[in-house]
Amino acid sequence: MKRTFFVLFAAVFVIAGSANVWAQATGQIAGTVKDQTGAVLPGVEVTVTQIDTGAARTAVTNETGSYLLPNLPIGPYKLDATLPGFRTYTQTGIVLQVNASPVINPVLEVGQVTEQVQVEANAALVETRTSGVGQVMENARILDLPLNGRAMIDLVQLTGAANPAPTLDGSGGRDPFSKGNVSVAGGLNTGLNYTLDGAYHNNPYTNGYMSMPFPDALQDFKLETGATGAQNGVKSSGSISLVTKSGTNDIHGDAFEFVRNGMFNARNAFATKRDTIKRSQFGGTVGGPIVKNKMFFFAGYQGTRLRQDPNDTIGFVPTAAMLAGDFTAVTSPACNAGRTVALRAPFVNNHRSSTAQ
Repeated sequence: MKRTFFVLFAAVFVIAGSANVWAQATGQIAGTVKDQTGAVLPGVEVTVTQIDTGAARTAVTNETGSYLLPNLPIGPYKLDATLPGFRTYTQTGIVLQVNASPVINPVLEVGQVTEQVQVEANAALVETRTSGVGQVMENARILDLPLNGRAMIDLVQLTGAANPAPTLDGSGGRDPFSKGNVSVAGGLNTGLNYTLDGAYHNNPYTNGYMSMPFPDALQDFKLETGATGAQNGVKSSGSISLVTKSGTNDIHGDAFEFVRNGMFNARNAFATKRDTIKRSQFGGTVGGPIVKNKMFFFAGYQGTRLRQDPNDTIGFVPTAAMLAGDFTAVTSPACNAGRTVALRAPFVNNHRSSTAQ
């Protein structure tokens, strides 16, 4: 009874906290099944199974031997193709990335269904269905590359055709979530279309981006430009697709803390004193199964604590004597390191002359 209550509570919590349960779907697999002579085979049952979760999707080839499995979450997959009178075809090593659309063409051999032909495909899959130009930033690079303040948007500048651009956020720099400081292929920095787990993630007020996931919660992201699909045609410069992590059949998690403190650093050669910033970014992630092969959860948190001395601000406030034209006090040795400052005309003896009035 307790387990049933926990499962129901977790399911309600996950669904209520997600705008779209299937928002993780960001790739597809397609192809044509043929026999050894090159003839197409209709009626073949093609099944792809996600290795991490055990989730399976099935399609049947049409009269031209073609199949399509859309809306697949990213990750590693295994593909099986079966047809009575032929050996089962199995291909492993398939890894779907953000917005990937690989073409896999199984070739079935005559034999018993109990016999199996297994293919290892660890090489990169060639993209032949779309003509867009893009680059994927994998989770390993997202976590390993140094990031000042753990702002993953800085990694976009490392992808092809992307360059830093002036900030044009329409708010005078007051909105920290909509800088849009990247120009892709020479386009406007406000011309990028951002999606998070397949959902629109642009700030409609400034044309920039909304708050980004922290690196430990982000699985992959892909920058695309050129002749991309209609789903990415909102903006002129290109599109940035982000995908967060999800739970699997195994429990995974991590904890982290990144500290920046002036006491760890040498004084800047051009500074009069040591840096006073004290920044701590801490948190963790955890994901796992609620019901194995059926339902999963993932949660993450990052907190930031920042302390530093405010910038020195120097202001000059005139005294009543200065307003009356008497500058002898402010030009005296007591205010000028032991020397007297002589003001130029129209001042006479550091007094404003009557002719200047």
